[in-house]
Amino acid sequence: MLLFLHIHEIAVKYCLETRRRLEDGIVVTESASKTKAAAQTTAGNTKLRSKTPLIIIMLMSLAPVIAALLVYFNPEWRPEGSAAYGQLIEPQRPMPSTQSLPLTTLDGKPFDLSSLKGKWIMLAADAAECPEACARKLFIVRNTHASQGKHVERLSRVWFITDDAPVPEKVLEAYKGTVMVRVNPVVLQQFLLGGAPGSMTPEQARNALAPLIWVIDPLGNLILQYPPIADPELFRKDIRKLIQNSRIG
Repeated sequence: MLLFLHIHEIAVKYCLETRRRLEDGIVVTESASKTKAAAQTTAGNTKLRSKTPLIIIMLMSLAPVIAALLVYFNPEWRPEGSAAYGQLIEPQRPMPSTQSLPLTTLDGKPFDLSSLKGKWIMLAADAAECPEACARKLFIVRNTHASQGKHVERLSRVWFITDDAPVPEKVLEAYKGTVMVRVNPVVLQQFLLGGAPGSMTPEQARNALAPLIWVIDPLGNLILQYPPIADPELFRKDIRKLIQNSRIG
């Protein structure tokens, strides 16, 4: 009996010792797991902190681009005074082909307007006689062109002559460097004014075209129209901004 009790006591002690060791192992395992998790969390936080400056720099770099796109597609968000003097033509109208808009030089040779692509083109249209209002437009366009300094080669100027009358010698002399081409005003107004074919007589088209100035961008799109009796200084500033801020042309 005593032997049985002794054996029982030894068995109980063995079970208790085994249980204690198992519990210690679980605690150690849990502690190691917690330590590993904490180390992983610390490493993750450190890694995140190391990426934070890079993310901030990227966001700061993209912010002006995103802001510019938002303002471009939402003109009503533009600050007061930031708008161009000229009226933006929407949608922009691409330069017509020579078949759609036949042009001839003063000596009767065909002229392809697309030969000026790659430059900013300032346009005016009027009768060959070129009365005072016509001369004023050509003067504004010529002086604006000349005032662009090192950017002068990035521009060209065109005068569409809307009848077959001779151009006065004094006009030819005063506006040397202006591309002078004859054109049917009825066809021209479809491009410059966006009018429907046959919507105007030649005289109506000539009168509608005469007061205005336009700009074509280097990609060949008609983008701006300026009002009658355009302000020379505002026009010049507009063109300067276009040239200085543009990466094309």
